[in-house]
This record gives sequence, C-alpha cells and structure tokens, in this order.
Amino acid sequence: MSTAQVQDLRRIAEALGQLHGHTVETVEIRSDCRLFRVVFADGHMLVVSALLDDSGKPRLDVDFLRTPETALHGQLEVPFNLGDSDEESED
Repeated sequence: MSTAQVQDLRRIAEALGQLHGHTVETVEIRSDCRLFRVVFADGHMLVVSALLDDSGKPRLDVDFLRTPETALHGQLEVPFNLGDSDEESED
C-alpha cells in the first residue's frame, strides 16, 4: 500500500469519524451510483464519490462538509485596511 493510499484512508476515516451523533435528514444517490450524499439535520453533509484518478484507476473520495457557521468558528480573521493607515502615519 502506498503512502498516498494510507493518507486517503486517514482522510476518509477522519471524515466518517465526524458523523458520530448526527441525525440523518436525507440521503441521495446519483442514478449512475458514482455519488452518494447524506444531509444531516444540522446542515452538515457527507459526500461519497467514486472517481477515476489520472491513471484511470478508481478512487473513493469522501468529504464531510460543515455548515458555513461551523466552518468559520475558530478560524483566524485578518483584516486588511488598504489605504486607511492614518494611525501609522501620525508617528
């Protein structure tokens, strides 16, 4: 097993581990069975898709998408004040 495969498995395990305690609201699957989407009551979403990589080999991709309110929580915000540097020029 290559390092890339192990990293993919770790990423998938992390995404699935975040499902604990969530209530499923809806489940959708594409007609060609290449995409499976689970929407939770709190707005989170799990997306499982089967893709082909650059060499044509099948690859399983799993993403756990958070609601915008949850995703912004705890992130660093850096304000950019372009052209309004009056405070710095008074030295």
